[in-house]
Amino acid sequence: MKIEKNKVVAVSYELHVDDGESGMEFFEKVDKEQPFYFLFGAGNLLPALEHALEGKEVGDTFDVFIDFENAYGDYDENKKVIIPKSNFKENGQKQKDLLKVGKVIPMQDDKGNQLRGEIIKIDYKGVHMDFNSPLAGFDLHFKGEIVAIRDADPEEIDHGHVHGPGGHHH
Repeated sequence: MKIEKNKVVAVSYELHVDDGESGMEFFEKVDKEQPFYFLFGAGNLLPALEHALEGKEVGDTFDVFIDFENAYGDYDENKKVIIPKSNFKENGQKQKDLLKVGKVIPMQDDKGNQLRGEIIKIDYKGVHMDFNSPLAGFDLHFKGEIVAIRDADPEEIDHGHVHGPGGHHH
């Protein structure tokens, strides 16, 4: 079976990143025992990586370099914002466990888009958050292997992501 639109794909890989100054440095490893699952063709993967995986089969390897412009773009100072502390209250109570520097919080913008924001500072002005990808400004080098491929279920296609083991659970 080949990787094509509406296939659930599992990959193992090593990712190295380069900020343009230090050279390639190890960032993360995903093992075959707990691979990364995604729905091919659903827009959940960097387009350059998805293009490099298309047509591959189980056992095939990949070695893909993606420059920062085709990955997560340049670091953007405009993606740093200050949010009022009152936005982090639940039932009138301050969420002490939530408001910690370094904490990454899933959020939504006013259009319903999913974002991840990292708390970089908390002060009298509010909660300072950075919505840049942690990989913004970095060139990426993926090296890995195709671990599994299967047909996606109609519900997975409809929802645009993988369900079950290795995927999203509703």
